[in-house]
Amino acid sequence: MKTDVLKELPEKIESLQASELLPEQKKLYLAYLAKLQQETLKHLDADSFGQNRIRILAGLTRLRQLCCHPSLFVDGYEGGSAKFDQLLEMIEECQSAGKRVLIFSQFTQMLDLIGRELGYRGLPFFYLDGKTPAADRVGLCQRFNDGERDLFLISLKAGGTGLNLTGADTVILYDLWWNPAVEQQAADRAHRIGQKNIVQVIRLVAQGTVEDKMYELQQKKKNLIEEVLKPGQEALSALSEDDIREILMI
Repeated sequence: MKTDVLKELPEKIESLQASELLPEQKKLYLAYLAKLQQETLKHLDADSFGQNRIRILAGLTRLRQLCCHPSLFVDGYEGGSAKFDQLLEMIEECQSAGKRVLIFSQFTQMLDLIGRELGYRGLPFFYLDGKTPAADRVGLCQRFNDGERDLFLISLKAGGTGLNLTGADTVILYDLWWNPAVEQQAADRAHRIGQKNIVQVIRLVAQGTVEDKMYELQQKKKNLIEEVLKPGQEALSALSEDDIREILMI
């Protein structure tokens, strides 16, 4: 384990920050949840779960997007997002405290929204997603580590491995991923050899939503992985029928 071999590595502090959906956001969320529960029950009862698995997972992605910001797929949505507001407050606090921050999301649209808001506020940032050419990635990381800007927006899947960002001391995971190993890899962009400061890893979770359930599921998987797999092995991220029942509480 990393903790056994890298004794000189500073501490990593992990925390969960919850927010409650805004009224307009909640209304959309509950309507979509009821629709998905109905559809899922139909397929689970009809033993056609396997064939409709992709559709059910797509529905879960929609619910997660509603937690992030409804405008990710609701056309003409004019309201806000509790988690988005929470993130902006945290960025302000980090700026005041001189913290340097990595912000991960698996939705590039969400990163675009965050980036646009940072632009309005005159806060410079670096950006990296799957479309960023491999040749540019090292340069962006170097510029960040050299202190050119204090914020770095990164897509979870593109930036989960291979980047050295020890210039950061705060990692914000805007949305959760089914597989805790992927989030771990993202946090390890900052918490690795060369890091001199304590690293804070903050997960943002919308209370009373599928994100709560995802977090519970992740913890179960984490414990299972630690019991069954050797450290360093990749965890399985496939969701079982029971997992889906539990997430949708049906």
